[in-house]
Amino acid sequence: MADNSNQHKKRLEYLRLGETAFQRTEKINGEVFSLMYGSLVSQFVKDLDNVDQINTKLEKIGYNIGIRLVDEFLAKSGVSRCDSFRDTAEVIACVGFKMFLGITAETKNWNSDESACTLSFGENPLSDFVELPPCYSSSLSYGNLICGVIRGALEQLQMQVVCHFEKDILRGDNTNEIYLELKGRLQEEFLDDDDEGTGDFCE
Repeated sequence: MADNSNQHKKRLEYLRLGETAFQRTEKINGEVFSLMYGSLVSQFVKDLDNVDQINTKLEKIGYNIGIRLVDEFLAKSGVSRCDSFRDTAEVIACVGFKMFLGITAETKNWNSDESACTLSFGENPLSDFVELPPCYSSSLSYGNLICGVIRGALEQLQMQVVCHFEKDILRGDNTNEIYLELKGRLQEEFLDDDDEGTGDFCE
């Protein structure tokens, strides 16, 4: 019970930080952003041979964004270190999603050692005004860029993760869910002699 209460308090604080960071972040028009992303996906559909290649390409673009975006996140979010991977996932859901997508997610379905969960969210700004054609409705991971951003950002923070969509409203599900699992820790190539902290940086 005490652990649940502590997690609830942390989530409320992360939600507050997310809202503050969102207000400080320079924004572009949501409709324009959605249409630009849609044009990118449409071009991949024309240029690439199969849906797996499209999904991989979208994830890779997101990964490259994530490894650069993490510095902006740490500078503007007000978040410093996390005590656990669970806290890291909550920060992604409450602060990262809010700061860069304008929405929040909920962490659910944690495994026993709290190394894996799902990020559940109803609205996906990337998929506004989008309807997948039948030939792609069961296989295209339209929002895969988000998974790549998460993977790239966490890799910069020495966390190797697996991240993919399990549910997608565009594919007929009633919500969006991203599976997120910590697979291991990456060794830092350079370590400041004065940095002896053991906590994780949040996303």
